[in-house]
Formats: sequence, structure tokens, C-alpha cells
Amino acid sequence: MPRLTDHATPMKIRAALLQHMGLPTPYAQSQPLKIAELELRDPGPGEVMVRIRAAGLCHSDLSVIDGNRPRPMPMVIGHEAVGTVAKLGAGVTDLAVGDRVVTVFVPSCGHCHPCSHGRPALCEPGFKANGAGTLLSGARRFGDETIHHHLGVSGFADYAVVARESCVKIDSSLPFDIAAVFGCAVITGVGAVVNTAQVKQGESVAVIGLGGVGLAALLGAKRAGAAPLIAIDLSDSKLAIARQFGATHTFNAAAPDCAEQVRALLPAGVAHAVEMAGSAKALELAWKITARGGSTVTAGLPHPDARLSISPVQLVVEERSLKGSYVGSCVPSRDIPRYIEWYKNGELPVDKLLTERIRLDDINAGFDRLAKGETIRTVVMFD
Repeated sequence: MPRLTDHATPMKIRAALLQHMGLPTPYAQSQPLKIAELELRDPGPGEVMVRIRAAGLCHSDLSVIDGNRPRPMPMVIGHEAVGTVAKLGAGVTDLAVGDRVVTVFVPSCGHCHPCSHGRPALCEPGFKANGAGTLLSGARRFGDETIHHHLGVSGFADYAVVARESCVKIDSSLPFDIAAVFGCAVITGVGAVVNTAQVKQGESVAVIGLGGVGLAALLGAKRAGAAPLIAIDLSDSKLAIARQFGATHTFNAAAPDCAEQVRALLPAGVAHAVEMAGSAKALELAWKITARGGSTVTAGLPHPDARLSISPVQLVVEERSLKGSYVGSCVPSRDIPRYIEWYKNGELPVDKLLTERIRLDDINAGFDRLAKGETIRTVVMFD
């Protein structure tokens, strides 16, 4: 365990450092993530040092590794994490050392236009800081200030300094491996269904793309009472998992007539099509199967150059809605505890998302399995 001190001398940590994007697969050979010993400085005003206990591997991390989501390099990546408070910066009075916290990958300032209108996921200073690879304050807390933070978290490390706004206090009884997935997979997937689409009991839902976020959306739709509940993916094994998670019907997106198959089941189309694959083709499929008056929601993040072609006339005369969903349109301090209660009550069994638990040293091979679609959620465990 790294040694904590009471003075400003930087502490030594172990972290997964990404120095170059776009290295070839398999990552177990090219080693884009170097497990490095770095220095981490104390939290500044309004910041918190967190001892990371578990961190999930997400496609948003993979998109930085493969270059689809360009970020400033070098960077300690990882954004879906849970840990315990190790130190408090000046002015942080609502947390205590030892509190268990889940990280949030958009720190919300609380006073910009979106924040003041109840939409913290769209925080403007938070978006700017994330793009620059800094904390919300604009600072970098690694000893080498050329090293950037990933989405204000940098969770693939045994310790991280984050803005107070980047963490939510949670129930200390929740196991670390399960708690980690609430920081991204659950708030993004469940939130897209509950907050963005606002699915009501008895409405039809199709989820396209069955990674960790997509399957979380499926669980959220089941909890909302969606019927029928349709799952669509390129992988038959993922479709089998979706049936175990409560999907009433499954379709393979590789079929040229996939949209027609869905329309054969529901001639009018689905009330809500939720795209989580991060593919323009998947979003076009979601649009094709959405009913008149229905909503097409996407939380997928394809390459920035990807484009979507839809008919404006169809959008108007069918009164369609096409919505983006970021961080599940969540208010994290409200929604993360709420979703945890649903889990504890047996209404949202997100523990089913966990495929494997690995050590930090095995992280490159873990991303190989994620890229191949062999896992749902892999979690790095820290002792």
C-alpha cells in the first residue's frame, strides 16, 4: 500500500499510464497501458484523495486506448471506480476519511447554466476540464504535471485525487466490485431508460448493443415494466445473456432483415429504441424500428467523424424524437443512491454484469477481452 503522509510531499502510487493511443491489438503484446510508479500530490481546495478499491473496464476507456476518443497524452485512464476517502482538501466538510464513495465522470460545478437547470451531466466547466485532462479546478495533481487525468477520475490507480463534485457517498455495506459499476454502466444504462426515455410500464423497449451499459439498460427497462422487452446485438452469446436478464425477444443485428424481423413482431414499431453499441449503423437500426411518436435514445459514442442520415420529414410527420443521453441524464447524488436501493431490494440485479475480477497488472489483457466482446464488465480489484 502506498504510504500516506501528513505533509505536502507527493506520495508514490501505482497506476495504468496510457502514453500513446492507437497501438495495435492484442494489447497484451503491444502494452498500451504501462503500470508505472507515479507521484500523486495532496488534494487542493475542494478536492478529495480516494483510495481506489475497484475500477471497471469500460468501452469509453477502450475508445481512448484505440484512438476513437482522442484525449491529451500521457494520461492515467479509468473513470468507473469506487473507493474510500483517504484525505480531504480544504473546504470539504461533508465527507469524512473512511467514507465510501463512487466516482462520477462528469464533475458538476453546480452553478453554470445546465447545472442551475438541473442537468449536471451537461456541466460546462466539467466538460471543459474533462477535455483538457484536468480536475474541475483546472489543476493536475500528479507529481509530473504533464500527466493528465481521465474524466476527472483516473481510476486505474491505487489512489486518485478528484474534485469533491466527482464523488458520491454510498452505503458502506455495498461490496466494492459491485459498487464500481454504479459509476458508469448503471447510471448511463439505467439512466438512459429511466431519465432520458422515461419508459413507462407496459411500453415496448428495444436495446441495441449489449455490453455492460446496454445490459444495464435492459435491467433498467425490465425494472420499469417494459413489455415486450427486445434485445439486439451481433453476438448470439450476448443475446443468450439478455434472455437471462429478462429480454422477451432477441434479434441478431447481423441479419440483413433485422429491422423487418422486429417490425414483424411489432408492426407499429417500438415505443423506445435505446442504442448502446456506439455505432452509426446501430443507431440507424434503432431509428428504423422506432414507432410513430416514439423515442430513439442513444448513449453510444462512435468515432467523432461518424454521421447519421435520417429523413427530416419523417421526424416531423411521425412526431419522432431522437435524443442523446450522457451520464444517463442523471443527477448522480440523487440517482446513484436510488439505483443502489433498487439493487439491494432485488429490483436491479446489476451484480449479474460482473464477468471477471482482475489485478491491475492484467489490465491490457482485460481490454483485449473487452474489445473482442468476451466480457460484460471486468473489474480491477485493488487490495
